[in-house]
Amino acid sequence: MGETFRLRTNGAKPVPVRGGLVAALDIGSSKVACVIGRTEMGALHVLGSALHESQGIRSGAVISLDLAEEAIRETVEVAEQLADQRLQDVIISVQCGQPKSLSALAELPIGGALVSDAHLRELLVQGKAACREDGYETIQAAPTGYVVDDLRGVRDPRGMFAENLGVNIHAVAVRSSPLHNLRLAVERCHLSISRQLYAPYASALSTLTADEMALGCTLIDMGAGTTSIAVFMDDALVHVDSIPLGGQHVTSDIARILSAPLSAAERIKSLYGSALGDLEVGTDMIEIPQMGEEGEDSNQPGHRVRRALLTRIIQSRMEEIFNEVRTRLMRSGFDVAAGRRLVLTGGGCQLASTRELAGRVLNKQVRLGRPQTFPGLAAATAGPAYATALGLLISGATTPAEMHAPTAKSTAEPGKRGGLSRWLGGGLFR
Repeated sequence: MGETFRLRTNGAKPVPVRGGLVAALDIGSSKVACVIGRTEMGALHVLGSALHESQGIRSGAVISLDLAEEAIRETVEVAEQLADQRLQDVIISVQCGQPKSLSALAELPIGGALVSDAHLRELLVQGKAACREDGYETIQAAPTGYVVDDLRGVRDPRGMFAENLGVNIHAVAVRSSPLHNLRLAVERCHLSISRQLYAPYASALSTLTADEMALGCTLIDMGAGTTSIAVFMDDALVHVDSIPLGGQHVTSDIARILSAPLSAAERIKSLYGSALGDLEVGTDMIEIPQMGEEGEDSNQPGHRVRRALLTRIIQSRMEEIFNEVRTRLMRSGFDVAAGRRLVLTGGGCQLASTRELAGRVLNKQVRLGRPQTFPGLAAATAGPAYATALGLLISGATTPAEMHAPTAKSTAEPGKRGGLSRWLGGGLFR
């Protein structure tokens, strides 16, 4: 632990790195991950990380407050011991509460003045306030482009002359009740929440390239309980959606159809499963422990089935998930608008042939999104399943809180460019 990495910029301008301790907490349906780092000298030192089996969480939402609190507390305590640090606040991922996109256009007359930081802050606060819907709470909001008089698509209007200044805001909102329960589970561990980000957005920060962000890309985060969608265009998040199906549903199908214990079904899926294959031929046989028996210790042999049957079960559910993704994208209009590039991440995409099946169903060019390498982390945490936790860490190290919550106060020293200005000037991935 305590090793260093430098943020990948893919040939773009260097990413400004903020100083201080950063803690990321990814609360998923199958696992809870906590990563602690410290930023200094333009680099991020990874101090400690921990993983724990998730409890009391289903489809990203809390179903047992006590179990969820216990899983979070144990994960954070292990990470704190490894990092030799005591956490006070964390950045959390959110994928509960039926996430949806909200958009707004805010305008501010400035009467022929030069655009200043104060104008931008007032405009962004106004834009975020307009992104509201009854029963939902906005968890993050960011500009997708500015309008200077009649000129659209301006990235940074500071210092420009304008009569009227406008901004297009995209926000992610979730239902209030599940979000409050998630926060409560974290706060019961004596932690405050410094920032909350939509989980696939965090995954994108650790997996997408600068060109994918700029030219258009769809990211699908395949978790245990949910499959989440995030669409990017012109370096901005422009659309989100979520489907209440994930890897646990595949495991449940295997257990139910083959009468196997859930733990055995998960192991069989990982060892022998495939999302695509020849369903009619093949003589490979696999042994399935039967529910209620003791498996290898039992005198009764397990039930033997053709491997092709396992593939058929998995492929049926995976096709259902990807067909639903295609339906959601077509309904939103971003199926074509965001181009043909698609990135898969999350634990569910690690199943063999998932990439090929996604490309066939969605008619897109697909790759698996692996996060940046963090020296000091276990090799098991370097795959797509941990993209969200690492993205949260990157966000905390490179972007100020007011990027997503414009009402937050800047912590910049007097006379220096504040967090909002620094972000606008440097630009993440630019």
